[in-house]
Amino acid sequence: MGYYDDHYEAHGQTRRKRRSGSFLSTLVGAVLGGLLVLMSIPAFSRWDVLPYDIVPSQEERGKPEGESEAPAVRQSVSVDVTTAVTKAIDQVSDAVVGVVNIQEASFWSQGGEAGVGSGVIYKKAGGRAFIVTNHHVVENASQLEVSLKDGTRVPAKLLGSDVLMDLAVLEIDAKHVKKVAEFGDSDAVKPGEPVIAIGNPLGLQFAGSVTQGIISGTNRTVEVDLDQDGSPDWNAEVLQTDAAINPGNSGGALVNIKGQVIGINSMKIAQEAVEGIGFAIPINTAIPIISDLEKYGQVRRPYMGVELRSLSDIPSYHLQATLHLPPNVKEGAAVIRVVPMSPAAQAGLKQFDVIVALDGEKIRNVLDLRKYLYTKKSIGDRMEVTFYRDGEKRTVTMKLTRESY
Repeated sequence: MGYYDDHYEAHGQTRRKRRSGSFLSTLVGAVLGGLLVLMSIPAFSRWDVLPYDIVPSQEERGKPEGESEAPAVRQSVSVDVTTAVTKAIDQVSDAVVGVVNIQEASFWSQGGEAGVGSGVIYKKAGGRAFIVTNHHVVENASQLEVSLKDGTRVPAKLLGSDVLMDLAVLEIDAKHVKKVAEFGDSDAVKPGEPVIAIGNPLGLQFAGSVTQGIISGTNRTVEVDLDQDGSPDWNAEVLQTDAAINPGNSGGALVNIKGQVIGINSMKIAQEAVEGIGFAIPINTAIPIISDLEKYGQVRRPYMGVELRSLSDIPSYHLQATLHLPPNVKEGAAVIRVVPMSPAAQAGLKQFDVIVALDGEKIRNVLDLRKYLYTKKSIGDRMEVTFYRDGEKRTVTMKLTRESY
């Protein structure tokens, strides 16, 4: 019995060891088999289903349950990117053109294309199309050409140009023009309003370039030195934008989100430490200038007939020794010359008179006088002029006329 018990116990241990070894072998085999099966599955069905891939379901593929899966199918998706901005660009871009300034050769220059700017076709009438651009784009040109959106270049005629407002009007044959721009209301724009600048930065190579930004400020005043003598001759009232305006954009369109032209791109602050400060002439300010240039070839402004200099530009010694001003008078516009038979001469103004007010509004310098005269008065208006002569304050009234060129 003891033998039997010992033999059974030994025999039982041997059977358990065999069962254990068989189980372990089976387990290892199953794991290895599973790995081999997993590795045999096509890689794309496990890892290549990326975002935006479209993988049809089993029902969509029409496969019965249990059949092998088909490879994942990728499909391209068409997205409609039409926005208010793209609509605005489509509405006006065909009306924005390149303006090529061609100058004849001289002793000092070789001639040829002196520069390229931009322009805006704003009107078609009587077989002609009219384009507004900047004065400095067409300045000193012997010939002018307009480059249309499709690259066609046609000759252009300069109808008129105004250095003070930096505007010019050109004319081309209307048969080349399919679309004209619509003017908006620049008085209605607000800071933060989205705007688009369209033009030809750096020339025709980048014709029709579009930049987007906002109105950074309205009613900005920028001093302009017209004769390059270091002293400002005019205060330009402009719209400020951060839409990129580069050389060649001059004369192009600043457009609102409706595709309407609200400004003519004119200048930017080009300093190393300054970025994103560009300016456009408000279209409401430009419209009467454009109209005069188109009809008369010049801007018809009220005329006084005086040559002036700001008191701030006159040595302090002459304020009393020559002009005989009271010590408290330090601002105004001194009369350097009076044109014979002019409104000023007929009103009795003389050399060395110092104008300090127009219609009761204080005049601090020549810029103030020009701004009041050109923006507040019209040809034929009467204007009250307050001035000092020999230390005595006087007032006269003159009737403004149109300057004869």
